[in-house]
Amino acid sequence: MTAKIVIGLDGTDTGERALAFAKDLAARMDACELIAIYVIEWSPFTFQTAEENAQRHKRREEEIALAKSRIVDPAIAALTDAGFKATGLVRHGDVAETLNRLTVENGASQIIVGRGSSDGFAKRVFGSSTQSLVMHADVPVTVVG
Repeated sequence: MTAKIVIGLDGTDTGERALAFAKDLAARMDACELIAIYVIEWSPFTFQTAEENAQRHKRREEEIALAKSRIVDPAIAALTDAGFKATGLVRHGDVAETLNRLTVENGASQIIVGRGSSDGFAKRVFGSSTQSLVMHADVPVTVVG
């Protein structure tokens, strides 16, 4: 049976350390598939004008393409070049909820993420995505510092 591990990418150094940790862990396993996921944060507290709503779909598609080319594709290339079976996804949504949902949908048994780097007012009001994921995920979460 092939194990599946999700790697939550965020485009930062901690995301790169999560990727390196996942590669090391997968190398110790007989059969492991890695799924690199980048979630473009969506907030229900963002309000848009009618004009912005008209452009929303186009912007979402552009954001997905940009995240895929800048963050996910290079991660997948590094994983496959190292001999791993790897796929990647980019989605919009709440980071913790979306990572958890995609992990379950893909039958993965673990999530590896970097330590949250959010500081200040936003973290105090909304909490960190990493903290929320650790508290609510359906599978074990490994947080890499």
